Amino acid sequence: MSEQNNTKPPKKEVLDGSDQVAVRLAKLDGLRDSGNDPFLSNWEQTHVSSEASGMLKEEDETGPEVSVAGRIMAFRLMGKAAFLKLLDREGKIQIYVRRDEIGDDEYAAFKKLDLGDFIGVRGPLFRTKTGEVTVRAKEYRLVSKALRPLPEKWHGLSDNDQIYRQRYLDLVVNDDSRERFRTRSRIIREIREFMWSRDFIEVETPMLQAVSGGAAARPFRTHFNALDCDFNLRIALELHLKRMLVGGFDRVFEVGRVFRNEGLSRRHNPEFTMLEAYQAYSDYRGMMELTRSLIQQVAERSLGTLQVERPEGEVIDLSGEWREAKYKDLILDAVGREDWFELPKTEKLQKTKDMGIEVDPALEDFEVTNDVFEKVIEHTLIQPTFVTHIPRELCPLAKITQADPTTIDVFELCINGQEIAPAYSEQNDPAVQREAFLRQVGEETQELDDDFLLALEHGMPPAGGMGMGIDRLVIFLTKAANIRDTILFPTLRPL
Repeated sequence: MSEQNNTKPPKKEVLDGSDQVAVRLAKLDGLRDSGNDPFLSNWEQTHVSSEASGMLKEEDETGPEVSVAGRIMAFRLMGKAAFLKLLDREGKIQIYVRRDEIGDDEYAAFKKLDLGDFIGVRGPLFRTKTGEVTVRAKEYRLVSKALRPLPEKWHGLSDNDQIYRQRYLDLVVNDDSRERFRTRSRIIREIREFMWSRDFIEVETPMLQAVSGGAAARPFRTHFNALDCDFNLRIALELHLKRMLVGGFDRVFEVGRVFRNEGLSRRHNPEFTMLEAYQAYSDYRGMMELTRSLIQQVAERSLGTLQVERPEGEVIDLSGEWREAKYKDLILDAVGREDWFELPKTEKLQKTKDMGIEVDPALEDFEVTNDVFEKVIEHTLIQPTFVTHIPRELCPLAKITQADPTTIDVFELCINGQEIAPAYSEQNDPAVQREAFLRQVGEETQELDDDFLLALEHGMPPAGGMGMGIDRLVIFLTKAANIRDTILFPTLRPL
């Protein structure tokens, strides 16, 4: 059965969804009445579709016997024979069924199968006249009956809300979506392989935390009944991983979920996946090499290329060294004022208004500047760019730059117009760290973690740390339009 047969416009459906369910339920009753179990416990599957298809060489017309299983995605009856397309985890394979090979009774039952049903098929491989590798069924068995119809495959799922709420249907009918999540799995696997190759050990830290730290974000709160106290879902991995440095684990990383009780957008989901890594006796420049090497290896092994084409057509080149640019220099270029950092906030607000930038006047002075970066500069950083030496107020956990005490030894890696990974030289002076925490606590942007400060007072080696948003990396590498397209079950308002 060639693919072109699937592109014909479907006939008008006579039955609506509820009627189709009723018909399928009637078939289910008929199967049970005849003593057939429509929900088997198992099927001996010897090959998946890709393996079976690869067993037949170009010059071969016939091949060995295989046993495959999958969901029926296409069904074409031709009197005494039929062609099917089965979907399994690796893709699709064609099945050919003849009445004179499986018997009249089996063929009569076979014709009552529906799209979406799962079947197992056993038989030899052969190549059709059109050259397609096909299984000639000697035996088939219904292994799981689908009681609801699949979305109309000619149009697939086009409603975003249904796609996200019923991701299982999206994965069945949309090849691009299915491949995106396979790629996501490869990306995470390659991240782990890279970190292990650098002698990092993977650890797991608490998701329930008495104090939220490591970021300035609003946490989700919950009550722990057994202890009769409130806990937070973690907003970052950082502070517990740095406790590991104190404990003598010099290279640690975690790939884990974090939760921030904030807004939703095409780039933000309240539940997302982070990679955080910490390396003793390193600094932000060491993290720069590690981050670049990591992304290059992940792209090469997951996609087979370092040239990633954007949907707009521009190619992002991940090879070689990457651009470095100081935060202050980018700001000065954007606003066209050499004295920007000496201006009072009122004049900065007027300048942003003249530039057409909407800025909340209640923001702190440094936040006004950062609004300029996020609204004017960040989206223009398409090629990989390490934005270095950001204002010290933006991160209390980093080392202050010796040559410019108004900045910290930090980079924010921007690719494809968004931040992918921040990293910095970690602050290991307990007194300086406490002062920075107290300043942020006073601004109500972060809770004071006394236990972390206690750990720091026991001594933490100099270190570099890096955090990477896995979902944003997947957006970039798979050309997804929305963070929800990279998360299997994104957060949605309950129906």
